[in-house]
Amino acid sequence: MASQTNPHFPLLLAIAFLLSIFLSVSAQYSPRFACDTDNNPGLKKFLFSDSIDRLGIPSYGWWSEALHGVSDTGPATWFNKTVVPGATSYPQVILTAASFNESLWNLLGKVVSTEARAMYNTGVAGLTFWSPNVNIFRDPRWGRGQETPGEDPLVASRYGVAYVKGLQETEDGDEDRLKIGACCKHYTAYDLDNWTSVDRFHFNAIVTQQDLEDTYNLPFKKCVLDGNVASIMCSFNKINGVPACGDKELLEDTVRGKWKLNGYISSDCDSLDVMFKDMRYEKTPEQVTADALNAGLDLNCGDSLKNFTASAVKKGLVNETMVNRAVTNSFTTLMRLGFFDGNPSKQMYGKLGKKDVCTKANQDLARETARQGIVLLKNNLGSLPLLPSDIKSLAVIGPNANATVAMIGNYAGVPCKYTTPLQGLSDSVETLYEEGCDHVMCNSTEGFEKAKNIAAKADAVVLVMGTDLSIEHEALDRTEIDLPGQQNLLVSEVAYAARGPVILVVMSGGGIDVSFAKCNPKVTSIMWVGLPGQEGGGALADVIFGRYNPGGRLPMTWYPRSYTDTVTMSNMNMRADPSTGYPGRSYRFYRGETVYPFGYGLSYSLYVHHLVKAPKQLTISLKKPATGQCSKSTCKSIDATDKVCGSQSFDVEITVTNIGKMAGSHSVLLFSYPPQVIYNSPQKQLLDFKRVQLGPWNQTSIKFKVDVCKQLSVVDKDGNMKLPLGRHVLQIGDLKHSINLKI
Repeated sequence: MASQTNPHFPLLLAIAFLLSIFLSVSAQYSPRFACDTDNNPGLKKFLFSDSIDRLGIPSYGWWSEALHGVSDTGPATWFNKTVVPGATSYPQVILTAASFNESLWNLLGKVVSTEARAMYNTGVAGLTFWSPNVNIFRDPRWGRGQETPGEDPLVASRYGVAYVKGLQETEDGDEDRLKIGACCKHYTAYDLDNWTSVDRFHFNAIVTQQDLEDTYNLPFKKCVLDGNVASIMCSFNKINGVPACGDKELLEDTVRGKWKLNGYISSDCDSLDVMFKDMRYEKTPEQVTADALNAGLDLNCGDSLKNFTASAVKKGLVNETMVNRAVTNSFTTLMRLGFFDGNPSKQMYGKLGKKDVCTKANQDLARETARQGIVLLKNNLGSLPLLPSDIKSLAVIGPNANATVAMIGNYAGVPCKYTTPLQGLSDSVETLYEEGCDHVMCNSTEGFEKAKNIAAKADAVVLVMGTDLSIEHEALDRTEIDLPGQQNLLVSEVAYAARGPVILVVMSGGGIDVSFAKCNPKVTSIMWVGLPGQEGGGALADVIFGRYNPGGRLPMTWYPRSYTDTVTMSNMNMRADPSTGYPGRSYRFYRGETVYPFGYGLSYSLYVHHLVKAPKQLTISLKKPATGQCSKSTCKSIDATDKVCGSQSFDVEITVTNIGKMAGSHSVLLFSYPPQVIYNSPQKQLLDFKRVQLGPWNQTSIKFKVDVCKQLSVVDKDGNMKLPLGRHVLQIGDLKHSINLKI
């Protein structure tokens, strides 16, 4: 297609420009933008620039990342020692989710997008950031579970919406404009990377319609409907035999049809090449290209669309209108970002620059975010907090005790700085330090004696154990969920030698079976700090020394090691199957013992809940009769659709009292136990959550407004929303209340 007399030549230029990732780097470190009317006044006559090189449209790099701070993982963003040497690195998402603080999640999106815009203005970042990851953390072995908000679809949905709005919304509230373009990924049922003999490039996820609708798809649906996200990214894997990026029902019919996506659909990198070479889904790359475009794909991270779209059109495999749609959706997103509005310095965020990256306020927020997420799992006899006045020396032991890179996890850029656990603790008291193990793999006991010696001398011991990216990361799933290597033995021997309190700190992206320490009275406290970001050490010290009262709660179930011995990671079923002994997944469906349950977390304070108001019975008024479903006297459920159930709600009002001596931040989680009248209903599900701040002996009122048809409904085996009638049990902490629903 070299001849410019070809009638499709302008279109093919657009394809070459827009449907591939451009990796070019600007030597001048200046932002790339279209319609440079300062240097080319003739462009003013165009309503927007066309896709012709002479009109001054430069290449554009679509791939930037901002999972928990601006990252240099994508080629369109990079750091430079003289321009922007680093960006604020916040805790990995799994720890941020443990805060159960929606306003914090939104604030993080705002400050991250400000740093992103500042970097774009200096020429070292793009405008489209492929974050957040809202996949469900289905299995504790998944190496990328650390990137997600956890196992609960409501939490993942609320996190995704809050973070997306923070990233995208502009100061003037204009919904047609974007501060930066977010992307909810990876759609859908993607939660296996490389486990034993199974990898994401070949994996066929067999998923029931029930699981797809009430678990895997829900966060993406909410990203589009409630977050107005600019992009959805399809995943590598197949779903029920069809590659996600070639599935018309998933993309065109659902994301763009039912959900009305206002933006573009992108592939993962390079899903189309994977479809052809790894999955052998089609005989030619042109057929794969046609499949993707016909399914609704707009943008390809990789070269497949750039290289094969023209020939696919020529061969009649895909209609030109599909290409026009893809170009239009992508160009429109760039327009919303201001790419066609000329020089960014003259736009809304034009004054942002290097001074707005790594600010003290942003770094303080990184510390605060880590503090809010840290989960206290055990605290015998109130051994924490430690009082610096009582501690003349503190033994700090473990392979993660002086961690830096391990604290920031996957998709992290270059942080402004690091505050390691050792540094954070040393700022408060005198410390004695030994690694014990020279690496998290901990294959040798050679350093144990030195660790035990300092434990015997010190007034208290902090053991910082866990994993790092050599154990769990993208493309590497775990096979075991114990502490790696000889770490268990190190903890046990140090605890036996210690003469004071022993605090076990677990740094990890996923759950760990720490039953041995939970049951060991010499291990007085256990704390999970996730992957706590650049300020993780300072946040840890704040909690240990009582400058901050912990209030984080686990966003995922911690299973015993026996779980991984009996459950294959490739089994996608969320629901338990008693006939085979399969125990199910997540707190909603799992039937078995846990090390620590979803939502678990202790505090230095005690919070008492008291029910003020909630109905005992509700009569549901239907918009139209339940004819064809059941009679009034025998009906067990009704369709939870707007056409039948409508909009009905009730209030649950409680008081929360902090009866401790410390001020604290407390997450209130509202669960329901639905009546088991729908096949394979969740045994328990989260309806809502709020985080409140309370001083000692202070009380506050909290009101939850529960939408009956939306929040109390469940999904049946065909994927339809149903409202079960009968006794629903609500739970907040130890408080339980029954509501009887009838028509």
